[in-house]
Amino acid sequence: MARDYYGILGVAKNATDQEIKRAYRKMARELHPDVNPSEDAQHRFGEVTTAYEVLSDPQKRKVVDLGGDPMDGGARGGGGGDPFSGFGGLGDIMDAFFGAAGGGGGRGRGPRSRVQPGSDALIRLGLTLEDCATGVDREITVDTAIVCDLCRGAGAAEGTGTKTCDTCGGAGEVQSVQRSFLGQVVTARPCPVCRGFGEVITDPCRQCGGDGRVRSRRNVTAKIPPGVGDGMRIRLSGQGEVGPGGGPAGDLYVEIDEAPHEVFVRQGNDLHCNFRIPMTTAALGATVPIETLIDGDYELDIEPGTQPATELVLTAKGMPRLRSSGRVDGRGDLHVHIDVVVPTKLDDAQRDLLVELAQQRGEDVPSLSSNGSKPGGLFSKLRTKNHR
Repeated sequence: MARDYYGILGVAKNATDQEIKRAYRKMARELHPDVNPSEDAQHRFGEVTTAYEVLSDPQKRKVVDLGGDPMDGGARGGGGGDPFSGFGGLGDIMDAFFGAAGGGGGRGRGPRSRVQPGSDALIRLGLTLEDCATGVDREITVDTAIVCDLCRGAGAAEGTGTKTCDTCGGAGEVQSVQRSFLGQVVTARPCPVCRGFGEVITDPCRQCGGDGRVRSRRNVTAKIPPGVGDGMRIRLSGQGEVGPGGGPAGDLYVEIDEAPHEVFVRQGNDLHCNFRIPMTTAALGATVPIETLIDGDYELDIEPGTQPATELVLTAKGMPRLRSSGRVDGRGDLHVHIDVVVPTKLDDAQRDLLVELAQQRGEDVPSLSSNGSKPGGLFSKLRTKNHR
């Protein structure tokens, strides 16, 4: 009587190849001698292995579906004996445990497509701080692979094509079988003649040599949004390298190289600058114009008595805040660092005014001669005008 191979694996008669493989993997992991050394488990493992070999073979499965038993009179007998003999080998056992394609009972992966996706490309683009703040459209020259215009990616000369590889018979791989104590071990490697494609080009294109692509220099317009910064990358979809066989192009990444600015120092979205004012302006206060990066002149209020190194913050006068979505959401701030300028040269009238101011404020000042020397010591008391 024919054995119920479907029942052994616990699958329906209309089960797909993937369902049969999943059932075998599950049972093989439970019954393998290394996991379950009992005699009953070894016997069942042999049955499960036989059932999988039968149902994974289309010809043997057809015999089962017609009511026969393809293993009757074969080396299997009733499923006893060595559970590995006559099986696909170590590859199927490893496949059951790890899902690997290390042998697959001699079943290969098939030829790979000659058309492959292209890789990404990278180019650096130098920008000024003003360019980064306002955004800019910049035409750049790139040197990448493009589709061969002579064969249009096919790789073959006009009027010719490909033929099935004689070495691998179109499988794209060649196999070798070795015997081991576990049975047959089947290994596969890409065919060295067709390089895994299963077909060979009889007459390669004279322009691309069969690759389906050639290198070319072309111009691309990069739209740089406001708020980019040093090291940021802008992705230009589909502007990278065309793949072998005329495959879809990768992306082009434009990396920003931001040049230092002579006035402003950038920290994230904020800008910093030093602003020099006379000591009289710091003392008396004033409204003075200051140039911003984006908005032009701005009226800056200097409070009376402003001290050196005072920091004034102008809200939303910095860099645009660029989000990861590419949308600009507000702006950073402009930090103005006050640098009070002390005069280094004074004429007699200016010096007398400062001396009089110091006298009125009761401050200690150096005693200076008319030419600016210090005959009375470094810091001596100011005497009245009648004693000078």
